[in-house]
Parts: sequence; structure tokens; C-alpha cells
Amino acid sequence: VKPSGSARTLALTVCSAAIGGTFQYGYNISIINSPTRYIQGFINDTYMERWGTALDTPQVTLVWTLIVSAFPMGGLLGALLAGPMSVRFGRKKSLLLNNFFLFVGAVLVLTCRLAKAFEMILLARFLVGMNSGVSMNVQPMYFGESAPKHLRGAVAFSSAVFTAFGIFLGQVVGLTEVLGAEPLWPYLLASNALPGLIQLVTLPWFPESPRYLLIDKGDREGCVQALGRLRGGEQQMSAALNSGSAASAKTPWSLFKNRNLRSQLWTVMFASSAMMLCGNDSIYFYASYIFLEAGIPPEKIQYVTIGTGASELTAAILSNLLIERVGRRYLLIGGYSLMTCWGIVFTVALTLQSRNVAGMAYLSMVCVFSYILSFGLGPAGVTGILPAEIFDQAARPAAYMVAGSLMWISLFLIGMLFPFIVNGLGNFCFLPFLAVCLVSAMFLGLTLPETKGKTLAQITAAFDRKNGRKIRETPDRQVDEPLQDHYQLGKACSFTNLTHDAEPDPDLKIDD
Repeated sequence: VKPSGSARTLALTVCSAAIGGTFQYGYNISIINSPTRYIQGFINDTYMERWGTALDTPQVTLVWTLIVSAFPMGGLLGALLAGPMSVRFGRKKSLLLNNFFLFVGAVLVLTCRLAKAFEMILLARFLVGMNSGVSMNVQPMYFGESAPKHLRGAVAFSSAVFTAFGIFLGQVVGLTEVLGAEPLWPYLLASNALPGLIQLVTLPWFPESPRYLLIDKGDREGCVQALGRLRGGEQQMSAALNSGSAASAKTPWSLFKNRNLRSQLWTVMFASSAMMLCGNDSIYFYASYIFLEAGIPPEKIQYVTIGTGASELTAAILSNLLIERVGRRYLLIGGYSLMTCWGIVFTVALTLQSRNVAGMAYLSMVCVFSYILSFGLGPAGVTGILPAEIFDQAARPAAYMVAGSLMWISLFLIGMLFPFIVNGLGNFCFLPFLAVCLVSAMFLGLTLPETKGKTLAQITAAFDRKNGRKIRETPDRQVDEPLQDHYQLGKACSFTNLTHDAEPDPDLKIDD
């Protein structure tokens, strides 16, 4: 297989997997925003027809927040299902089977008006969340086990880019001129089935994860064929047949009990929670509320909202270019520091706007865009790769399980609480998020060492120094450590590396 041919196959594999993976996560976050008013009207009309009385505004808001929050709850369940599915069915087949949740959800929203049941929307959002939860874990496994080392960085950040692209495209499709009109909102919510269908048609043509074929299925011939298509080169068979096996995976509970990993675990837990609690996703869930508070005319809000998606897409691309130059630590701390500053300016602008100071509505809008851009440059691109860089292969899956669970739980809490925060705090609705960003910048500045270009042993030693522990002798590690002379975690590990393939002997180069 020629290198150009293998690179082309890898690129198409990434696109096919991501269109039904992290793209769906971003797309489904954004499409729920546009039909907010129509769905709330449908809830009230349905209740009125059933019981002969209308719901009060707080009751409608509560039902709406339950519908919105069903997505992260489904995501939490999907994240827990991803591990067993990926082992039983394989990475590729799990992604294909995962579309079942999506298609059932699409049928539910398309028939909810006929059935006159708003509960079907809640169930559909839960199923769509399950789809995102599974794909957000399985897709990184698939990518991390398929890409050669010299391309893992680019493949890693394709996840963040596809998420941002999904958000942006969802906002475009949600325009009134496209599918955002009142009669079309069920078709808007069901439009996520189209990317799933594209994946269902295209992904079967691409190889399964080589690591899964070799280690889980014992299919050496299939592994060599997959490696040849995805990576090319003449040494693939030798590397595949001589790959060592990884140590047995740790459980989340064993991570909590291991004192040597406690500081790393707390850092990942804090960073994962902060990424969702910082308020960035609230902009996509309740963009209309925020821009109304900012004084943007209602008929212009849908166009302004597209700018938020474009900002994150731009930031995702910039983060990809900057991360190996600036480093993880500075991007993460700098991102939260900038978000703190913009949160202060936004709060002041909203307060002055309430006193009829001219121009404050547009300053508020600039603050929202800048807040999203700062998030995309730092926390959005860096948080996901931390478990891969500071945990070894045996601990990595459990670390991602803990981090992923906290992300989905935090997203659920924000979805439930933010409408009430807006109603209760009004112009000061961003103060809680401002506090999260400030504390995050301080905490990560004190606890997180720079990981760029460092081996796992060097990162562990840096954590020990920061926490005042004696530098411990590094025992013979599993397959990660023999590679430390030529495989820098800071250059190769990323959000896509939930679990790494068992690396070959250092003398056998799998990435010619």
C-alpha cells in the first residue's frame, strides 16, 4: 500500500467515523436551541388538550429543562455502555450499531405531533444523548488505535474540529429559512439521522481497529491487512505479530485508592467538571435567553447565534496550530483567565445596558463571542487529552470513564439550572461561571505541570514535585515506557487516545 493511499484511507476513515461521532454531539447541542419557543408551545398545547388547563410559565420551563437535560443523562448512560460495546462488537461495529439509538429518536420526534405526546421528545433526546455518549468514547478509541504516531496529533484534534463543525452546521440548519420554521421543527430535530445514515453507508468500507483485531479477536491476518490500509509500509506484519500486550486495565475505584495517582486524578476530575461548568455550553442550550438579555432584537438572534458556532470552529482550528508551540498548561490556564476577564466585562456591560447606556448590547455580544473563542483556544482543546498524557495505558480507560462521567453529569446540572440562574440573577447570570473560571485558572496553575514533549515518567515526576512527594523510582512499566526515547506523549497522545494500542518493540517501527 502506498503511503499516499494509506493516508487517504485514514482521512476518509476519520471523516466517516466522526460524522456519526463527535459531529453528532455538537450538532445535537445546537439544533435544540432554534425551536425552543415552538416546542414549549407544543408542550402547553398538548397539556391543555389533555387536561383542559394550561401550564404556568415556570411549569413549562421545568418540562423544557427536563427535555434539554435528557440529552446529558442519555450521554452518561452511553458513556458507560461504550466500553462493553467496543469490546464485544469492536470499535467500528459499535459506531455502526450506535446509530440505532439515533434512528429511533428520529422516528419519535417525527411522530410526536401525530401522537400528541411531548414525552416522546424527552425520550428522543435521551436516546440521542446515548448515541453521543457511546460515540464520544468509541470514536477516540478507534482513532487512537488506527492512526500512525506521526499523524495522531492531527487525528486527535479532528474530534474537537468535528464537534465545532457540528455546532456550526446545526445552527445554520436551524435558521428559519432552512428548518427553523414552526411547522418544520420535528424535521429539524430528526435531521441528525442524515449524518448517521451517511456513516452507516460509508464506514463499513473502512478497516476495523488493528488493535482490536489483534488483541481482542486474535485475527493477526486481519490486523496486518488493516494496518496496511491505514498506515502502509512493509514492517506492519512484523510489528503486529511482535506487539506486546498491555497490562490489565485498572478500575475507577482502584484509581481512587492509589495514592500515587491521586493528584493526577483530582486534576483530571477538576478540569473535566470545569469544562462543562464554565458556562460555554449554556450559550448553545439557551443562546436565545442570553442574547435577549444582551438586547439583541429577537428576529436577529438566529443569525447572531451562528457567530458563536463559527467562533468555536475557528478556535478549534487555532488550538490545533498552537498546542504544540504554547503547551497544554498555558493554553488551559490562559483560556480560563481570559474567560474570567470576559465574564467580568459581560456582567458590567449587561448592568450598564439596564441603565440605558448606549452601545452596551453590542459589547455584550462581543463578550459572548470572545468567551467562546477563549474556551475553544484553551479548555475545549486541552482538557480531553489530559488523561491520555498523565495516566499510563492500564489506568487510561478508567481515568476517561471518571472524566467522561463528570462531564456528562456537569452538563446535566447546567442544563437544569441555567434557566433558573438567568431568571434569578438576571444581568448577573454569568457570575457563577466567572467564579468557576477564576477558581479553575488558579487550581490548574497550582496543580498541573506542563506535559508538552514529556514522557509519562517525566510527567509523573513533575506531579510528585508539585505535590511535595519524594520522586519515586519508576518500575518496569507496561508497553508505554520502552518507547519513551522516541515517543513523546506530548506530541502523540490526545483526546482520541482513550486506550492505546499495545506498542511494538522500539526496534520495530510501525510508523514508517
